[in-house]
Amino acid sequence: MTEQMQRMVLASRPTGEPQDENFRLETADLPTIEDGEVLVRVHYMSLDPYMRGRMDEAKSYSAAVQIGETMGGGAVGEVMASNHKDFAPGDFALGMFGWATHGVAKGHEMQKLNPGLAPITTALGVMGMPGFTGWFGLTELGKPKEGETLVVGAATGPVGSMVGQIAKSMGLRVVGIAGGAEKCAKATETYGFDACIDHKAFETASGLRKAVAAECPQGIDIYFENVGGKLLDAVLPLMNVGGRIPLCGMIAWYNAGGLGADAAMESLTGPRLWRTILVNQLSVNGFIISNHYDRYGDFLRDVGPKLAAGEIAYGEDIAEGLENAPAAFRSLLKGGNTGKQLVKLI
Repeated sequence: MTEQMQRMVLASRPTGEPQDENFRLETADLPTIEDGEVLVRVHYMSLDPYMRGRMDEAKSYSAAVQIGETMGGGAVGEVMASNHKDFAPGDFALGMFGWATHGVAKGHEMQKLNPGLAPITTALGVMGMPGFTGWFGLTELGKPKEGETLVVGAATGPVGSMVGQIAKSMGLRVVGIAGGAEKCAKATETYGFDACIDHKAFETASGLRKAVAAECPQGIDIYFENVGGKLLDAVLPLMNVGGRIPLCGMIAWYNAGGLGADAAMESLTGPRLWRTILVNQLSVNGFIISNHYDRYGDFLRDVGPKLAAGEIAYGEDIAEGLENAPAAFRSLLKGGNTGKQLVKLI
């Protein structure tokens, strides 16, 4: 067993888009494991938009990464050593091992994986936190009904694609919004969306709004919010009375820093936003999926058989090497990924 590991730490807090100098690749000794802990050699690590918020010091739903601390995040890999009864060397596991070649976690905070049932990467995407987020947000907060119309931003991402496919299986009209013709084609051809609109084809929210309205002749009953920005400006006035907005993310504003204040928010004035919510009697529910893992078993029981039967499609974008994680992360924040963004370490 190698006695050293590599990790990517936060070297400084970014202003706007993260740059290479905000990260530092370090070599360190392998940690020793205490009672109840497990050492894992990471094969794949996850990159997710929420990680940008953790790079700021602003108050949020998860603690900020400290300067000099390993960037946090989910990862999957092979158990190298174990002081926990449920894990043995050679097992594969999911845990919060961060941006690193190796990680240590308490056994009760990890999930054992069976590579014979599905690729281990799916535990970071379609069958992991992103897929669960989409499933829970739609079914619990979107309250979908057959015949309704759903619009979802970031339609081909691991959250949006799950939302769209579940909604289609429930008899809804599903309209996606994505960045680029390639993503829009994937939304309709791979994920079965009824339509998908390229937001990059419109310079203004009003232009995008007209395109969305044309695909939603009965108005919009559910808007699954992953993006914010121009998409929210376009969709909000089209919501039907009693519409629901599961608020999952706002990636368009993440690089604004802090809570996304500053110029990036100028188009959304408080009076306009609140009046629209009031007049249309909308239900807007922000949610943090880590608060709802009591429902994770229900998600697995519902979606697992559908994935095995080929009824749920998914996509993955895989960067190679820990040293390339910062570049892949920047690309993710600008919509450069088509599916779930991963980094392969071995």
